[in-house]
Amino acid sequence: MPTFLENDMKLANPSGLLALAILAALASSKATAYDDTGWYVGGNYGWTAATIDDERIISSLAERGFTVNALEEFDTDNGYKVFAGWQFSPNFALEGGYVDLGSYGYFLDTTPPGTLSGDIDLRGIYLDLVGRMPISERFSLFARIGAIYAEADTRFFGTGAVNVLDPNPTAEEVNYKFGAGMEYAFTRALSMRIEAERYRVDDAIGNTGDIDMLSAGLVYRFLPPIAAVIPREAPVARETCADLDDDGDGIDNCRDRCPDSVAGQAIGPDGCPVPLTIDLRGVNFDFDRDTLRPDAIVILDEAVAILGRYPDLRFELAGHTDECGSDGYNQDLSQRRARVVYDYLANAGINSSRMTGPNGYGESRPLESLGDGFPACKSETNRRTELNVQN
Repeated sequence: MPTFLENDMKLANPSGLLALAILAALASSKATAYDDTGWYVGGNYGWTAATIDDERIISSLAERGFTVNALEEFDTDNGYKVFAGWQFSPNFALEGGYVDLGSYGYFLDTTPPGTLSGDIDLRGIYLDLVGRMPISERFSLFARIGAIYAEADTRFFGTGAVNVLDPNPTAEEVNYKFGAGMEYAFTRALSMRIEAERYRVDDAIGNTGDIDMLSAGLVYRFLPPIAAVIPREAPVARETCADLDDDGDGIDNCRDRCPDSVAGQAIGPDGCPVPLTIDLRGVNFDFDRDTLRPDAIVILDEAVAILGRYPDLRFELAGHTDECGSDGYNQDLSQRRARVVYDYLANAGINSSRMTGPNGYGESRPLESLGDGFPACKSETNRRTELNVQN
């Protein structure tokens, strides 16, 4: 009786490491949309596939006197992965996780009469360098390259004339992996990924090959809350000022920060007139961006301090753009600029019931015109958000 001495379930050969070229491009790019660093977690689920080497199986059996009458493959399955990562710069992260690549197998019958079946389960842990290149405020491309420590659990079963000498070979090997995909951010913290990956694995009987995985999933980023820092007021020297009111506004000199108030004005608890406008000039944005700059945050912190002294003031938040771009796109961009200021004030403790909007006015209300020969896009002053007091 012929004896089946070797078991064959070889996977596909690699087609190349395209991710290397993508990562090289990312290394020279500048981040424009994802400026947050820190920890993130996520999970993907999708379709996996292997290529079973039919010719090698048939030829191996033929060398032992068998003819394969029919062979059935099971070369696709579903897989998943769960992962955690550290975004250490706007463009690069280190990510590790657990991946289950699914199960694959075949069944055949032979002459002399007999059958042979084989299947393999593949799973492991991986560590990747992930590079990301933002395309817009919410959409980005990414590529990954790394290593997988994979476990292959293989099982063979023969009947009739086919005798299997080693029915349960296993292997644990380190191999490379790579992939690429796209990501869309629903919010600063939550985004969706779609990606394609190739895992190089050992099939436990001396062969190496590839498992391809096409999957989709969610990523949650642990971002620090936006914190508003209100500048400390300089202490006022106290001598006999508590008994003095030089400008006659009812606020003693110790508490009066506006000692030259005009009679008849509405005076606040600090001795200053209640403002009819709060100047946000300087809360400007970079071209085609809705991200707050450090100089804008300083101005907003001053506005928070003023609004805190006058809790009854209500106001509108209005966003604006320069003249570059379509009307529809500029309308949406101005709305987003007003929204980011709205969110900042709300996180700083300003009650949302006091705020109207956020409203976007697109390019319809420019503050300056640069004249002939200057692109309208150069006007940083027009790329702004305003706070308009309503009472």
